[in-house]
Amino acid sequence: MNENRKELYIGFGLLIGFTAILIIIFSPVFKGQNGLKYLDNLYNSISKGSAYYIPKVKATADTYYGRSVNVSIDMGDERQAQQTAALFMKGGALVNVSGSRLKVEGDLGKILANCLGDADRMYMNDGKAVLSKYGYNERQVLFNWWQALGAMDKVLKKQKQFKEAETVDLVVKKAVETSYNYYRIEPEKISDRTFIVLISLALYVIYTLWYGFAVMCIFEGWGLKLEH
Repeated sequence: MNENRKELYIGFGLLIGFTAILIIIFSPVFKGQNGLKYLDNLYNSISKGSAYYIPKVKATADTYYGRSVNVSIDMGDERQAQQTAALFMKGGALVNVSGSRLKVEGDLGKILANCLGDADRMYMNDGKAVLSKYGYNERQVLFNWWQALGAMDKVLKKQKQFKEAETVDLVVKKAVETSYNYYRIEPEKISDRTFIVLISLALYVIYTLWYGFAVMCIFEGWGLKLEH
C-alpha cells in the first residue's frame, strides 16, 4: 500500500471543513434555529402555500346537502364522545351519547360544512375561533373530527353508501389532516423565496459531494483504490 500524502492531506482538510460546516448547521444561528429546523420550517411554509384544498373539497361536500345519514360510532372514550357530540350538533345533527358511543342522525352536507368551517379556521391559524366555539383545545377539536369521520367512513361503507363514504374520506384527508398538520405555520409562496430555495438545494448537492470527495481522497491517500 503506497501512501500519497498530498491526497491524504486534501482528504483530511475536506473532512475538517465538512465537520466545521456540520457544526454550524446544527447551531442556532439561523434566526435562533439550527439549519435543519430553519429549512424544515421554510419548506413547510412553502408547501402550506400550495396545499389549500378546502374550497374544492367544500364544493364536493355541498352536493350532499339534504342527504341524510344515520350512523353509530365508537370514540373509545366517554369524555371524547361528549366532546365529539358537540361537533355533530353544531352541524344540525341529532346525537345520542351512550358511554363512548355516538348515534348520529343528520344531514351529511351540514355536518361536513361544519367540519370544513372548523378546518378552514385552523388552516388560517384562527384557533381561537374554534376554541371559543366548542370550549376546548382547538387541536383536540380537529383530532375528534379526524377520529369521528374516520369511523363514519367505515360505517357508511358497511351501509353500502360508498359515494358518501368517499366524500367523508376526502374531507378527512384534504381538509382535517392538512389543517391539523399545518396549524400555526405561516404560508409562503415559493416565488417569494426562490433564491433561498435554490441556494439550499445547491448547497445540499455540493455538501453531499464534498463528503464523498473527502472520503475518496483519504482512501486514495492511503493507497486504497478500486480496480477492475
